[in-house]
Amino acid sequence: MPLVAHTDLPTFHRLREEGEEILDPIRASNQDIREMHIGLLNMMPDAALEATERQFLRLLGACNQIVQFHVHLFTVEGLARSAETQAHIDKYYESFEQIKQDGLDGLIISGANVVGAKLSEEDFWHPLTEVFSWATQHVTSVLCSCLATHALIEYSYGIKRTPIGKKRWGVYAHKTFNRKHPLVAEINTRFDVPHSRFNEIFQSDMELHGLKVLVASKEAGVHLAVSPDGFRTVFFQGHPEYDDISLLKEYKREVMRFYHGELGDYPPFPENYFNPTVQQVFLAYEQQVRLAKQTGYPLDEFPEHLVLEHIDNTWRDTAKAVFNNWLGKIYQLTNQDRRLPFMEYVDPNNPLGL
Repeated sequence: MPLVAHTDLPTFHRLREEGEEILDPIRASNQDIREMHIGLLNMMPDAALEATERQFLRLLGACNQIVQFHVHLFTVEGLARSAETQAHIDKYYESFEQIKQDGLDGLIISGANVVGAKLSEEDFWHPLTEVFSWATQHVTSVLCSCLATHALIEYSYGIKRTPIGKKRWGVYAHKTFNRKHPLVAEINTRFDVPHSRFNEIFQSDMELHGLKVLVASKEAGVHLAVSPDGFRTVFFQGHPEYDDISLLKEYKREVMRFYHGELGDYPPFPENYFNPTVQQVFLAYEQQVRLAKQTGYPLDEFPEHLVLEHIDNTWRDTAKAVFNNWLGKIYQLTNQDRRLPFMEYVDPNNPLGL
């Protein structure tokens, strides 16, 4: 399902340079292929905004190469932005009012940074729930990532996330449940997923409110669940969209936060991510950081160039398969008029006919 570069968004150029198939609008208009319109509500902070664009667009573009994807980027109020990032948004993002007018076949909602303990008190809460309320009536399926999962499960079912006392981050083995469900059909029964969070919504709480858990880990908890109707809302607690170096970049940020006095303790390694060679490199660097912090001596550059060849991606194939299943099912159910969520014969309360 090739992406269509219907704007000058720099992410399209980056993905084309990486070898992804990106169609220009003229070529796309001359292909007799159905379009799908997918929204990406990007709520990530400035430093991760464009990386999040690339991660989700890369997954979309890697799916079945039959349908053309028009991806519509937008965001919500209540998120602090630098002048540079706001200029990027103003140039390349659409307004929610335009999204509502034109319609979408599917919607992805990214995570976001929070400043307080209560999600319902965050500045983005009301704009986010407004988007979600509209989407539940007008969009075939909404896929929520990480913080969006926690916020919208609380909004929809009253289940509040639970602090787990430490940061759960790393790459964890998962198992599939209900393997006949279309989202996990024909995928590996055991596979890895990255996680990075301080809070969790537990499987027992999800199931108590009728959510269907499809993928979970003994170490990391639920990764993939769906709303009681089986498809209208898809919840990720993990980060299948992550690049191979996403956790490496996050580890670097945490190390620098310790060096600058923003963290009291030196960050632990992401679990199941660094092999022994990488660990030795970063243990040596930890000594440099501690010495530089104590003495004021200059700190050497973070040695990521020494470890890149040892960083593996063990989740991308399964992530692509799940996204492909999600998009394929939307294709089967959605109305050709993107302003309408379903074809006439589909029951919105039981879209999969299960």
